[in-house]
Formats: sequence, structure tokens, C-alpha cells
Amino acid sequence: MDRLIYTAMTGAKYLLERQATLAHNLANASTTGFRADTVGLRAVPTTGQQAGTRVFTVETTTGSDLSQGPMISTSRNLDVAVQGPGWLAVQAPDGTEAYTRAGSIQIGPDGTLQTSSGLQVQGTGGPMNMPADAQTVAVASDGTISVQTASSKTPTTIGQLKLVNPPASDITKGLDGLFHTKSGDPADADPSVRVAGGTLEGSNVNVVESMVGMIGAARQFELQMKMLTTAEQNEQKAGTVLGP
Repeated sequence: MDRLIYTAMTGAKYLLERQATLAHNLANASTTGFRADTVGLRAVPTTGQQAGTRVFTVETTTGSDLSQGPMISTSRNLDVAVQGPGWLAVQAPDGTEAYTRAGSIQIGPDGTLQTSSGLQVQGTGGPMNMPADAQTVAVASDGTISVQTASSKTPTTIGQLKLVNPPASDITKGLDGLFHTKSGDPADADPSVRVAGGTLEGSNVNVVESMVGMIGAARQFELQMKMLTTAEQNEQKAGTVLGP
């Protein structure tokens, strides 16, 4: 009897966590550069004396969906979208190097280039500073940023965005929503990565698929509850039959 209870109990628990993951994805359906989390259920045998026939249902976050999201034209010079595989390097809040696909770049109070969330954008030579008298800005496909100032009619290169493309197996999403290398070491710049200026990449969350997944998880949760109810009823009937 307890085998049924183990399966139904753990199944219900992790179905709630699956719903939380799907809800998180849906909440970020309009977040620039967001990568949807992917999850999966698996059966794990329990360990211990006389527990070999019991199985837990466990959900694991298998990773993130790294497929490209829709390209959205903004006509804003400092907006960039990575075309194909690759990442834009930024400085994480803890000071380490991290990676994102959100390319809405702003000029910070100190003149450095930052993302819209305030993270410092990394160049191949370190942080990049925008001249105070900059009038026009252009971003080349290789990430080179050129500006034309009020004192000079000739565009001046201020730096190049650090664009990386480590293997998908070497990166993971952190709790801060940014991607990090599993080793913690900065990835090398990849000259083959290209960006599109005046464009942002939207979230790659499939809203319809996520909604269907939430409905399916809710139905499965109800089924697990019914299994627990059935186990309780069977126990009561067995107690009646075997009782004095």
C-alpha cells in the first residue's frame, strides 16, 4: 500500500514544481533575451532496508532552451541582438563574468555601457566608456562600437563587444537569470559571433506550449490526489476486513 502512496505523493509534489517552472517561463514571455527553463520527471528507487520496491518521482531541471527568439526591430543604435549561437558578456553582480542575450545597452551614470538592468557590458579590452559629447553611435556586425563626437566628424572606435560562444554543455543558468560557465572561468571571445544593430531578441518562450503544459500538470496533479484517496480507501477497507 505504501508503494502507491510513495509514487502518488512524490508525483504530486514535483508536479507543483513543474507548474512553478512553467509559470516562471510564462511570466518572462515578453522579457528580452529570456531563455525558457526545461524540466523533466524521472523515477528514482529509494534506498534503505525493505525499501527496494518503492520509487520516488523526482523532477529535474534539465537545462534551458537555447533556441533563438524572435528578432524585434527597434531602430535604436545601442540595441543589439546576437544572430545565431553566441552570448554577450557582462559583469554579474558578484563581479564575475556572465552571459546574456538581452542586448538593450544604455549609457550608465559613469559613462560606461550597461544593460538595461544595470550590468556593465564587457568589451574585448574591458569596460567601454562613451564620450560625453558623443552624437551618433554605430554598432558593426562584429560588435565594434564607433561614435562620432561634436568635436570630430570622423567616427572613432571606442571598443568591441565581447561576444562568446562556449559549448552549450559548458554553460548553465544561475539563480540571477544569467548564464555562467560551469568552471567559473571567463569564456574566450569568438570572432565568428555576429550581432544585428537596432534590433533586440525577444523571449523564446512558447506561450501556447507552456499553457498546455500547465493544464496538463494540473490534470496530472488531480490524478495523483485521486491515487492517494484510493490508497486511503483501500486501507480502510482492508482494516475492516482484517479487524476483529
